[in-house]
Amino acid sequence: MLSLVVVLALSGLIILSTIVIYNKLIRLKNTVQSSWSDVDVQLKKRYDLVPNLIETVKGYAAHEKSVFQKVTEARSQAMQTAGPAEKALAETQLQATLKTLFALAEAYPDLKANANFLQLQSQLQSLENDIENARRYYNAVVRDYNILIESFPSNLIASGFKFEKSDFFELQSPETERQPVKVSFS
Repeated sequence: MLSLVVVLALSGLIILSTIVIYNKLIRLKNTVQSSWSDVDVQLKKRYDLVPNLIETVKGYAAHEKSVFQKVTEARSQAMQTAGPAEKALAETQLQATLKTLFALAEAYPDLKANANFLQLQSQLQSLENDIENARRYYNAVVRDYNILIESFPSNLIASGFKFEKSDFFELQSPETERQPVKVSFS
């Protein structure tokens, strides 16, 4: 009789543990999806802001068509990607072209004093900070989710219910971030 009670208690404990772990996996999976959506919203705001910035700079630097074309192409490519890995690569390229655009703006004193340009530049800087914060939060949630998927005993439940690891949102080329921006007026 005592062994039956022990078996039932252990079975109940195993079932309860399975339910708790499963619910935690579901909660983290949904948090990963929600935090990715937050990153995506911030990126879309940037995509909407970039054309305004380009138009403002165009008025002062009309002969720099290649810079505007590169920024526009990078923005378009970033908008068409899906998933953290592809998006990270496209965002790295967009960031590099935006740096070139701002470096170009530095060469035009009238533009640097233009209120519209300053407002757009401030909005973009604020947006970049929001993107960085959203990206950090997303990566933290992905880290916790992936750890839970790989840790024992939750890995047994995760594999049984086919939970898969999520990708981090990492910029693809940290070397590019450290490079000075080159602008040529030739």
